[in-house]
Amino acid sequence: MSKDPSGARARLEAMSVGFRARYVTYDELTRQVRAWAEGFPEIVRLQSLGKTPEGRDIWLLAIGRDPDGDGPAAWVDGNMHAVELAGSSVALAIAEDVIRNLVCPTEPLHDLPAHLGALLRQDVVFYVLPRMCPDGAESVLCTGGYVRSNPRDDRLGRGAPFWKIGDVDGDGIALSMRRLDPAGDFVGSPEDPNLMLPRRVEDAGPFYAVYPEGMIEHWDGFLIPAPDYLSDNAVDMNRNFPYGWAPEPHQKGAGAYATSEPESRAVVAFTSKHPNIFAWVNLHCFGGVYIRPSGEKPDSRMDPTDLTLYRMLGQWAEDLAGYPMVSGFEEFLYEPNKPLCGDLSAYAYTQRGAVSMVCELWDFWKQVGLPVLRPFVWNYERRTREDTLRMAAWDREHNQKRIIGAWRPFVHPQLGPVEIGGHDPRFGIWNPPPERLGELCERQSRFFLRLASLSPRPRLVDVRATRIEGDLWEVSAVVENLGFLPTFVLSSAKSLPWNDVVRARISVGEGVTLVSGEHEAVVGHLEGWGAVDPMSSPGFPRTGGGPRRGRVRWIVRGRGGITIHAGSPRVGKVEARLEVG
Repeated sequence: MSKDPSGARARLEAMSVGFRARYVTYDELTRQVRAWAEGFPEIVRLQSLGKTPEGRDIWLLAIGRDPDGDGPAAWVDGNMHAVELAGSSVALAIAEDVIRNLVCPTEPLHDLPAHLGALLRQDVVFYVLPRMCPDGAESVLCTGGYVRSNPRDDRLGRGAPFWKIGDVDGDGIALSMRRLDPAGDFVGSPEDPNLMLPRRVEDAGPFYAVYPEGMIEHWDGFLIPAPDYLSDNAVDMNRNFPYGWAPEPHQKGAGAYATSEPESRAVVAFTSKHPNIFAWVNLHCFGGVYIRPSGEKPDSRMDPTDLTLYRMLGQWAEDLAGYPMVSGFEEFLYEPNKPLCGDLSAYAYTQRGAVSMVCELWDFWKQVGLPVLRPFVWNYERRTREDTLRMAAWDREHNQKRIIGAWRPFVHPQLGPVEIGGHDPRFGIWNPPPERLGELCERQSRFFLRLASLSPRPRLVDVRATRIEGDLWEVSAVVENLGFLPTFVLSSAKSLPWNDVVRARISVGEGVTLVSGEHEAVVGHLEGWGAVDPMSSPGFPRTGGGPRRGRVRWIVRGRGGITIHAGSPRVGKVEARLEVG
């Protein structure tokens, strides 16, 4: 910890590359995470989980009082979808706030109560993966074209025509193309001819077809393929994780097999070796909503204790971030009763036993002044022509006209006369305007830090040696959990094979012999103070849940040092030392 908080704060501020006010490139992001690791080596570790096909590192930060330790850990990742750049800024902001809390312990952080700041400094490790798909994000930042996750496609048998997105008019950016077509499904707005509106029967034309800027691969010279968000980038990273993975055509964007992509494989390899991850937020854009488990079944079939926890977190989400929290199955399926397969949050919740959720950053609907529909997925599906006009008005008045721009005539090598430009949703729809990033970062950090404060907190207390006779001693200790969450974290995760119970082990030094008891004693899982008892109410307040403490005893003989270790894969290990004789 810093003995000069003001100096540490100044150093931390000087290191910033400005990610709270603009979207940063891979090189800038790399410079940022390296600066933190080099500037605060006691509390920050930087590692690359692997290399992308284009040679970029998949950077992961570990931040904490003991960043190499195995204590309870909170994970956040961003930018697994390439166009969703705000996730990188929010993840970096969380990392910076965690560092600030560690090096400036006497200074307030947002509105975080002082005791929670102290708890986070002492008990939690933070894993921050700011950009899961750096190849894709770089493509979006530099070329403008849509990329779901990464700009690569190694599918076999691509004989049918498809759109290959790219800059065709030489201005360095790939936007949209419109082409006059009497059968077209778009029409220019009477108020703003640059704005494309869905065609209605009342419209007299002219009519347009709208395509991505690019070329048609395997074109027969006649039939124009329908644009598709995966037309030239085969894999949706959020369909490539192992839990519930299903192949194409059942699940679009699934990839050749679960973790076929180096990015998803790197995440699974790391997290599978870190059962201490108890909280996990997967950052996306856009919408302004947290999506919680379960994504595969209704709440009526969800573990009731898990559900109660998520309902509490849902209230926090509303209060701290201004976003509702919804069930993935009940409010975020694109096809009714057809769960998504291979998504990261399901992997984190079901296979890793973490309190996981997706956050769709940037409450665009609310910012524009549109009603927020429920179930929440309707916001992306049931927007009217009038809603589009309101979005365009917001762009003019509050977004420096970043979304709706002019169309420029161009002769396309395949399609002939077209117009290029017109529509760039990167900054305004898919992501907030850069000048709005700061407030977004702060609100999300407020929520995430409170989520991290729920960690299990194992302690060894009342460690003592009591003389029985001569040099014969009873050694005893109490193992307790002072955290909100139990040592198994989630009720639904208790049966996972690696979710072992808390165990205590005695190590004796030279001159001491263990006389009675095994070296390792089973304590069992310990409940947290957040245990939910249906009888706990203002009318009948009673402490609920299982035991929060367990006592262990051994008999030893001799004189010398003794060490007691206690813990589990989920909560790490604590230890205490004492002398007998």
